Amino acid sequence: MRRAAAARGGAGGARRWLPWLGLCFWAAGAAAARGTDNGEVLPESIPSAPGTLPHFIEEPGDAYIIKSNPIALRCKARPAMQIFFKCNGEWVHQNEHVSEESLDESSGLKVREVFINVTRQQVEDFHGPEDYWCQCVAWSHLGTSKSRKASVRIAYLRKNFEQDPQGREVPIEGMIVLHCRPPEGVPAAEVEWLKNEEPIDSEQDENIDTRADHNLIIRQARLSDSGNYTCMAANIVAKRRSLSATVVVYVNGGWSSWTEWSACNVRCGRGWQKRSRTCTNPAPLNGGAFCEGMSVQKITCTSLCPVDGSWEVWGEWSVCSPECEHLRIRECTAPAPRNGGKFCEGLSQESENCTDGLCILDKKPLHEIKPQSIENASDIALYSGLGAAVVAVTVLVVGITLYRRSQSDYGVDVIDSSALTGGFQTFNFKTVRQGNSLLLNSSMQPDLTVSRTYSGPICLQDPLDKELMTESSLFNPLSDIKVKVQSSFMVSLGVSERAEYHGKNHSGTFPHGNNRSFTTVHPRNKTPYIQNLSSLPTRTELRTTGVFGHLGGRLVMPNTGVSLLIPHSAIPEENSWEIYMSINQGEPSLQSDGSEVLLSPEVTCGPPDMIVTTPFALTIPHCADVSSEHWNIHLKKRTQQGKWEEVMSVEDESTSCYCLLDPFACHVLLDSFGTYALTGEPITDCAVKQLKVAVFGCMSCNSLDYNLRVYCVDNTPCAFQEVVSDERHQGGQLLEEPKLLHFKGNTFSLQISVLDIPPFLWRIKPFTACQEVPFSRVWCGNRQPLHCAFSLERYTPTTTQLSCKICIRQLKGHEQILQVQTSILENERETITFFAQEDSTFPAQTGPKAFKIPYSIRERICATFDTPNAKGKDWQMLAQKNSINRNLSYFATQSSPSAVILNLWEARHQHDGDLDSLACALEEIGRTHTKLSNIKESQLDEADFSYSRQNGL
Repeated sequence: MRRAAAARGGAGGARRWLPWLGLCFWAAGAAAARGTDNGEVLPESIPSAPGTLPHFIEEPGDAYIIKSNPIALRCKARPAMQIFFKCNGEWVHQNEHVSEESLDESSGLKVREVFINVTRQQVEDFHGPEDYWCQCVAWSHLGTSKSRKASVRIAYLRKNFEQDPQGREVPIEGMIVLHCRPPEGVPAAEVEWLKNEEPIDSEQDENIDTRADHNLIIRQARLSDSGNYTCMAANIVAKRRSLSATVVVYVNGGWSSWTEWSACNVRCGRGWQKRSRTCTNPAPLNGGAFCEGMSVQKITCTSLCPVDGSWEVWGEWSVCSPECEHLRIRECTAPAPRNGGKFCEGLSQESENCTDGLCILDKKPLHEIKPQSIENASDIALYSGLGAAVVAVTVLVVGITLYRRSQSDYGVDVIDSSALTGGFQTFNFKTVRQGNSLLLNSSMQPDLTVSRTYSGPICLQDPLDKELMTESSLFNPLSDIKVKVQSSFMVSLGVSERAEYHGKNHSGTFPHGNNRSFTTVHPRNKTPYIQNLSSLPTRTELRTTGVFGHLGGRLVMPNTGVSLLIPHSAIPEENSWEIYMSINQGEPSLQSDGSEVLLSPEVTCGPPDMIVTTPFALTIPHCADVSSEHWNIHLKKRTQQGKWEEVMSVEDESTSCYCLLDPFACHVLLDSFGTYALTGEPITDCAVKQLKVAVFGCMSCNSLDYNLRVYCVDNTPCAFQEVVSDERHQGGQLLEEPKLLHFKGNTFSLQISVLDIPPFLWRIKPFTACQEVPFSRVWCGNRQPLHCAFSLERYTPTTTQLSCKICIRQLKGHEQILQVQTSILENERETITFFAQEDSTFPAQTGPKAFKIPYSIRERICATFDTPNAKGKDWQMLAQKNSINRNLSYFATQSSPSAVILNLWEARHQHDGDLDSLACALEEIGRTHTKLSNIKESQLDEADFSYSRQNGL
């Protein structure tokens, strides 16, 4: 009774209640035998007796409570009459037990299994020196057995890592160690590493070890190890991600071997030689250091001047020979030719009769020879003279004819590929000496004595040139001969490839032999430093006009990449219009929406009320690195109210206009004039704008100071023209050939720095060696040219040479190096080109000379390909062979799809006039002139004659 009272007095609830299940008789006896008087209800053991003590088949295991879900503890024992749980030293109430009983068939003993649930509240309410624990106690007739103690803990995982991995930049083959200490948690979190969101398996890569205290160790860094690394911690409750650590494995640049020394730059006298090397062994990668030192070396050289030979005086006459002649000789030794000089001109010996006519012939005096023999000899001499005169006259006539032909303009008469390429002959042209076409030395004169032979197609003047080739020879090619394009060098149509042509020019049009020339920075002009710069239009002068009629033409904005092609018949007969074209040089009126970027200049063409019957072609340069995966490019037009509206997306299908996007320009077919511009919406961070970077320099007011100005502008000709115009007014000089920089849309800024300044000759003003430009300033395409200025100071006035490097680098992007090596003295500066003036002389071309394909040839091509063909060899095949594969529905709505395709070809090839490519396209299609059998030859001749009269031919 005392035991029950003690139990009631110490009970705080159901957990302290002793189960009373018929064991009181032996429990009371055991207590009396032990003589105890404490609160324990059940004895720890019963004296040994024959039988078996309870044996635990299953003991409770450690458990974790996840969130608010209770856990179940179980134990199983045999033989067992009863099993109860004791938690934290207190008995669990019998009502909280779930008991099952079974019989072990092999031994016949009772098997009892008991379950209890432990809640989160119970664990949280326990405050003890150790974790919450529970154990089983099993009874049998012979005594009790206790199980192991099972701990119960509340599982959790904190949010914040104790240490996040930190990004690193390491050289190649260096060691990388990324530390990670996961958040505190129960049970302890397991750590896994991710690279670019992919799990890292250290067992498959022996170079990587992840076993050392959750750290990631890369023994030897490789380029492929660059990436974003994340530490992932997880236990049974949750997963946690650390901040990503960016690892950049960089490669420092190394110099390649020096090239061979160049030839001396002067043919005679004192000059210089140079050799170069490149920072490509290896090239710097991922922000690695650029090579230190000079990339170009120069040394002086002296070339021996050529000495032409000269004759000595004639020697004495020799003894008279049996043939009644004596000789005398002279030598080319006064002086002898050397160092490549010319040999003496003329004969080295001469002979004459030495008997004054008294020579013996057949043992008779010469005056006794019969007159008939003398007459026969005279006849032979007479006939020989007449023959020589006839030959001379014939050669003269042929020479005059060939000369007149060579002075005439070239044209092309094409009906198919055989007409475009038929008839190849060899021509000789004087060419300038080969060299760097971009870096020209004003002291090096072109060698006009070098003759080069080019093989190219003879291009006949349109409509007919009866003197060179008859029309029948063009329209009756052999059907079994395959035409091959032998050379891409075109003799006519303005494609010169550095060759010099001399032909008659027509006022108002380009000469067919127009040679592409470079405008250069000239060293001998102080104000301005740039030669021919005065011919460049200023910002208020970027406008051009021309009067066009039914024959059409081409309007070109010099040095801007902007042009307008008015096709033949686009303007009705008896009408003419003054058409203008201009470029907005002020702040752009097109305000970007959101992430939209202006990629081209704003081009205006007019008059706006002009109506054309055939779409005209407008060419607009752009600065995007074209890729449909990264850019969504739109064509926009400004309304009369000044608002901009989208005309079409470049990738859209439309029948109102057509856009053909080339790497540096967009060719647009339109039917109305107005103001147009290209905008781009970057789809990914990999979208790239192309920037042109250039460095200019000039002396400041202080004679010891020298100013460097580094420009980063959109890679369009008109943008760079603004820079050149500004530098002209400031007296600047282009110091290095401009280069292209790919600028990513990844929001990282642009850094411009001056490196490798000679330490004891020059110094840079403090805090100006490195300048940073925000991303938005570069990306948004502000019209004002972006530039950074650097001020250098000479230690002494005797320093005249400046060499340094300009590094233009986007963080997490590309970089460019401008190598500056110049003289600050005007008379020692080298000439550096900055423009190829392709069409600056004649901005407006009218009539047939504006087109590369003659009108009669266009008409025959259109007549051939506009006709539907069962084999698919129609205008669609013509478009495909000319790389026009998109939005063909636009051409289907035109009255002559082939004519519109050829207009687009003219716009794309305005500078090269690559008729060879068109000839190849026609040859691949395999069309023959038999399709023209329905067109009478007389009609063709009449059309040609009518066209000739219209053009004054």
